[in-house]
Order: sequence, then structure tokens, then C-alpha cells
Amino acid sequence: MGRNLQSGERLRPVDLARGHGLSTQAVRNYEEAGILPPAGRTPHGYRTYTSLHAAALRAFLALVPGHGHQTATAIMRAVNQGAAEEAFRHIDESHAQLLDDRRTLQAVENALRDLEPTTASESGVGSGPAAVSGPGGTYIGPLADKLGIRPATLRKWEHAGLVRPRRDPLTGYRVYDQADVRDARLAHQLRRGGYLLEQIAPLIAQVRAAGGLEPLEAALCDWHGRLSARGRAMLTGAAELEVYLRERR
Repeated sequence: MGRNLQSGERLRPVDLARGHGLSTQAVRNYEEAGILPPAGRTPHGYRTYTSLHAAALRAFLALVPGHGHQTATAIMRAVNQGAAEEAFRHIDESHAQLLDDRRTLQAVENALRDLEPTTASESGVGSGPAAVSGPGGTYIGPLADKLGIRPATLRKWEHAGLVRPRRDPLTGYRVYDQADVRDARLAHQLRRGGYLLEQIAPLIAQVRAAGGLEPLEAALCDWHGRLSARGRAMLTGAAELEVYLRERR
């Protein structure tokens, strides 16, 4: 493992905790979770830490904003167990997820640009059993197939207020008009972007009220900001982790 973990200046749990606004119990919990290396003990059984533990704590706290608590914990555990390659794998997976989220955001923006009134052929009109009389009408099955989701998902979205299909007076089947298809497509893309149903509902309500997609611009701007913040946080976490890795040599 390299250097003696108990060498250098001795620090108490409170010394580590104070600089980060943590409780001493939190520091002990981090040690027990493997986020910090094992502490030394005084003859009376009190924990003692060193500058290495301080570097580990800084690295962990810097990793959390970019990678999340669970992944940051896995990274630190791997490092402290001497499994640096495993730690790097967790980091790579986080970066891959961030890239995927950026691609999803791009897909949402592309979808918004492409959200024009659905044509009759797209909505199922004139396509046999799925056809519905009236412009832009489609049943739940064809719409679910087009979005690549289950009909049960559309029913769940309806319950959450994301789509508001009418009922065919003859069959009682749900019928989705052009606005419903637009809302379903928006909901689908935003769900892929990580938005919760309760977050999507007011956005779609604003779209309906405004008669357009402009209300989503603020949400997309916020989404860009959050992705950029994660990217910068990952850089900060990487810098602190590198310091810790050097300290361990």
C-alpha cells in the first residue's frame, strides 16, 4: 500500500469534521464504510487520523457532486483496497452516463424542433384497424408502438395528466389527437432525460396553456446547466482523487 497510514501528524475525528461542516459521527461512518482508510488507535482506543485521511475525505466530498454518493463511495472503497482499476471503471461509467445524458438532451431538443402536427399517415388514420375517424386520431396501441413503450405506460401518463385522450363514443377506446401525440412524445423524451412525472406535468400544462413549446426552453436551459455542473464537478473530483492517489504512494 506504500506509506504508513499512521505516520505524520495525528488528527482527531473532530479535526477532520470541522473543516467540512461534518459531525464526528459522519467521519467515523465514512471510515466504517471504507471511504477513509482504517484509523489508528491510541493506547486508550481513541481514533487517530493523518493527513492521508484528510486527503481521502477531501477526495470523497469532491467526487460526490459529480458522481453521486453511491458511486463516490465505490470509487473510494476500491482505491483504499488497492484496486485502482476498479475505481477507474466506476469513474468511466459515470462519464459514459453523462455523455448518454447529453445525447438524450440533444434528442429532446431535436424532438422539439421536429414536433410539427402529426400527419394523418403518422397517426394511424387510413391504416386499417388502428384508424380512427377524425384528423390526427390514433388508438393507444399504435401510439405506444410508435413511441416504443407499453400501453400501460400511456395509461400511467394519462393518470398523471401528461396526456388527455378522448373516448370514442362507439367503442369507448382512448383516442389520441395531434395535441395528445405531441404531449406523449414530449413526455417520452423528458422521461428519457430523467425528469419525473410530477416535473413533466406542469411543463406540458404550460405547453397546452401557451399553445406552443416555448415554456420548455427554460427547462432545457436548466438541463444544460445541470449537465455542465456535473461535468465540472467531475473535473474537481478527479483533481482531488489524484492528490489522494499521490499521497498513498
